[in-house]
Amino acid sequence: MIVDPIEESISISYPQRNQEDQIAPLGIATTRYEERALAAAGILEQALPVFEPQQEIIQGGVLFALPALLSQGLMDYSEVYERLPNGYYSFDSIVLTLAIMALCRIKNPEQLKQCKAGELGRVIGLDRVPEAKCLREKLKQIVDQNQAENFNRHLMERWLNKEQCVYFYVDGHVRIYYGGQAQLTSKYVSRQKLCLSATTEYWVNDSQGLPYLVVTGELSERLQQVIEKEIIPRLLQSPFIQTRKQCSEPNLPEGSQVLFTLVFDREAYEPAFFNRLWEDHRIAVITYRKNVKDLWEEKLFKPFEIQILENKVDMLLYEQEVILNNLPFREVRCLTETGHQTAIITTHPGISIEEIASKMFSRWSQENFFRYMIADYDFDKMVQFGVETIDENRIVVNPQYRQLTHRIKKLREKIQRLEAKFYPMIEQINDQTIDQLPSFSAKQAEYKIAVEELKKQLFQLKQNRSDTAAKITLKQMPENRRYNKLKTESKLFMNIIKMICYRAESALAALVNPIYVKGKNEKRMLIKQIFNTAADIIPDNVNQTLTVKLYSLSRPRDNKAVKQLCDLLNCSESTFPGTNLKLIFKTTAN
Repeated sequence: MIVDPIEESISISYPQRNQEDQIAPLGIATTRYEERALAAAGILEQALPVFEPQQEIIQGGVLFALPALLSQGLMDYSEVYERLPNGYYSFDSIVLTLAIMALCRIKNPEQLKQCKAGELGRVIGLDRVPEAKCLREKLKQIVDQNQAENFNRHLMERWLNKEQCVYFYVDGHVRIYYGGQAQLTSKYVSRQKLCLSATTEYWVNDSQGLPYLVVTGELSERLQQVIEKEIIPRLLQSPFIQTRKQCSEPNLPEGSQVLFTLVFDREAYEPAFFNRLWEDHRIAVITYRKNVKDLWEEKLFKPFEIQILENKVDMLLYEQEVILNNLPFREVRCLTETGHQTAIITTHPGISIEEIASKMFSRWSQENFFRYMIADYDFDKMVQFGVETIDENRIVVNPQYRQLTHRIKKLREKIQRLEAKFYPMIEQINDQTIDQLPSFSAKQAEYKIAVEELKKQLFQLKQNRSDTAAKITLKQMPENRRYNKLKTESKLFMNIIKMICYRAESALAALVNPIYVKGKNEKRMLIKQIFNTAADIIPDNVNQTLTVKLYSLSRPRDNKAVKQLCDLLNCSESTFPGTNLKLIFKTTAN
């Protein structure tokens, strides 16, 4: 048989490709038998990453995200978490596995059963990734430390110190609960246009949609309450915000310095709340104004060019001072082609009219973040099943009181519909003939009796509601209907991993901006294509390098972008976690 010299050299340089399919004593793709045996005996502290030359690793291109993941603080978990118990898979390997799963759109541990465990294992320097049961056990060990909130705070401080962000976008994301074990409060879900059992996560992002912080609600907290009691205290603790608090801005008069600015929608609208934030903390707000009834003269509006995310838009704007609840605010209105005037108010004293409109209308970056995370990262997936109790002294709206209020509202609507038919008949009776009067009067009497009966029911419902407490504590609720909450620690930890991955993906997309100036969606499509492309892994222990050679993509322009990306990533001089191997990125495309 004639052997191709190229194939012969490849077979010598790389292990056999069907190695994973061979029967292994300790499971599919397991090759490091001694270490696994020591780990099973509790002797091995952890398995260190060891790389061998590998050819055409499926989804090996995901290693292109590693420098960005490291720069976003993926391995900073060691600042807040303790080391996991002795075992084959270390904290490093678990965190890397979770990040790779998120970037490769493997949405839960069970989906690992459909993946090549050995291929993904070689990406992180092991023989295979953990199976679903093992991964969930490791996740439980991490979650049991209850450090996710501190991890989020640490990362937020890191990102703020680096990015110097002073405009924060705050919004709530409703996560629907389809199970039957938890007793959750009902929330209005705009996507479904229904009130359903759900939990709410309150996110803080920047103007580009990059996340900083997430707070999980327990009951039916208002956005205003979460901002004041949860989000602002955490932001104020950041060293970057503390530094801004100590330093005054020279261009602004005394008392006009802005610590930072919050941007949100009408859900948290309340002028007294805005004034309280300004007086207590010098925190400015930008939001839409509610209940606008007057119209400004159209001749007052002037054209401006506004930067909204990546686009420049021409708008007609005008600003004037407005008094709301005896408090002064700056109000900016945008005049649309249809004549509609969108009203924006702010307490920021120094920002220009163009910036006010730009910051407010850029709020859609946060909506785009939610949509992308739901579609690509299985954002709403429940990570760990089970419920937790809530403080029994928490005061909530009495469900019976709410039900009575709802019944009263519906009964009033029914009475109004009957009265709308009854009262016009009094005026129409003068136009009826003598022969028509008996039947007409009988119908009128029928409506009157029905209305009076409904009014009696309404009076009784009001009486019942007056005898019912509007608010009660949780311990006063029946035990089988008492509100509880889903386990939050595991979901928060996975949210943080996904935040890091989204930020890393966004950072890589920003690096190829010169290639895809007119295609903002193409940049992310390119990054996802790189993650799912095969690559060669070539370690050099002598020179202490780990080369990742990506296979050719589908278009010449994509290959050109990858070459540019390789140059930029190589400048970072990142090393693979747990080793001294410097990462070098190349592509096989000419």
